[in-house]
Amino acid sequence: MNDTHSTLIRQLCERIAEPDNTPLYLKFAETVKMAVRTGILPPGNILPGERDLSQLTGVSRITVRKAMEMLDEQGVVIRSRGFGTQINDKFEYSLKEAKGFSQQVELRGKKPNTLWVNKSIVKCSDEVAGQLKIPLNSQVFMLKRIRYVDDDPVSIEESYVPVELIKNVDDIGMSLYDYFRSQNIIPQRTKSKVSARMPDVEFQSHIKLDEAVPVLVIKQVVFDHLNRLIEYSVNLCRSDMYVFVSEE
Repeated sequence: MNDTHSTLIRQLCERIAEPDNTPLYLKFAETVKMAVRTGILPPGNILPGERDLSQLTGVSRITVRKAMEMLDEQGVVIRSRGFGTQINDKFEYSLKEAKGFSQQVELRGKKPNTLWVNKSIVKCSDEVAGQLKIPLNSQVFMLKRIRYVDDDPVSIEESYVPVELIKNVDDIGMSLYDYFRSQNIIPQRTKSKVSARMPDVEFQSHIKLDEAVPVLVIKQVVFDHLNRLIEYSVNLCRSDMYVFVSEE
């Protein structure tokens, strides 16, 4: 067993031994996610098998399997028959869930970050007006930021939000959706379109990418719990790091 796995086993045993009512499989899954977030388990690392994890931590194989199934569903690990369980080296982002970038990154045991480029009021273009179902030249907030996963820049995002939905733009921190929720605006569902193009000069200036690698273009509208259109976004994403998932 290598040092990485020895450290993981020690942390698992310590967490499992803590006297609280958290189910064992959740303790197990949370510990693995924290090990991924803190860099103990690097992307691509292959975990010990279920039998070994069970014997080394003193929990049942059923518990280990349930934890791994949960981590698989959340995109933290990739499980394949005959190959084992591997820490996912790509960021899976759900096009169906209206959880926002930061929350989805955290659910997968990774660390999100945001570098703001612009927060300003602009007159909306034909495209933005059509997507948000508002009159042409209506005022909207244009929110532009660079998104990071575990300190790696992965996307450039522009969001357009009707001005009446944001009281103070400076109150928006890393997550726009957290701000929405603080204002009792609950993102509920999304509608997305995905295409691809080659990276342009602006993208390359912020996110260094092999010129032969295409950029994924995600155009998405978000509806709240009252079925209002609350955001239209255009996301330019690294295709070598992103996997987009759309489930029924």
